[in-house]
Amino acid sequence: MGIKVITFDLDNTLWDVDPALIRAEEAQRRWLLEHRPGAIENYDHDALWEFKKSVWKRHPQLLHNVSAMRRQMLLELQLAAGYSQAQAQSGAEQAFDVFLNERHRVELYEQALDVLQQLAEEFSIGALTNGNADIYKTDAGEYFDFAFLAEDFGASKPAPDMFHAAMEKSGAAAHEIVHVGDNPEHDIRGALEVGMYTVWINLKREPWPGGPPAHREVTELVQLPDAIAAIRALP
Repeated sequence: MGIKVITFDLDNTLWDVDPALIRAEEAQRRWLLEHRPGAIENYDHDALWEFKKSVWKRHPQLLHNVSAMRRQMLLELQLAAGYSQAQAQSGAEQAFDVFLNERHRVELYEQALDVLQQLAEEFSIGALTNGNADIYKTDAGEYFDFAFLAEDFGASKPAPDMFHAAMEKSGAAAHEIVHVGDNPEHDIRGALEVGMYTVWINLKREPWPGGPPAHREVTELVQLPDAIAAIRALP
């Protein structure tokens, strides 16, 4: 089997995203408390979540752009607190930068770098993420030949846009690519529908939720090279 390219989802595939997001939210909150007093003090976790959902409803065009959506939320928090448009716009950008800087301080899964190094010796490596993580701002960046974010296209996986972009960028056909991800819907179904091979990263050992399964399933990243070798051996 002529596999040439391995594409990866990022969050919860190469690292656990929750610790980074928690730190990023807290860093953003501290910045607002210091530099935009009154903007966030009245919101506990649940109230802030409701505010975020209201922003999503008002701006559905930003559904597939998590960065723009967060900036809009930060803008509206400050406007609601009485800050001017200019102050709110500036504050939204600064608070988002604080958030994003902490968001990129991810801790890769223990075996991730070794596995990426091994695969990069033989395959072109790409990143396809619905989030806003820049793989080149992490320790894994050196192993990646290309990376795409949903916000680049206005469409999130399982939409075909990023998968098609990976084919165009790498010059590989769908059957020459293995997509690796943790989400059965976004990653596995999306990649299968464009004709790619797939590996499900199931670190929590959850049951398959239904639908066409991945070509291979691994419960530890160290198993990934063997899973890809098994796909290459398919008739």
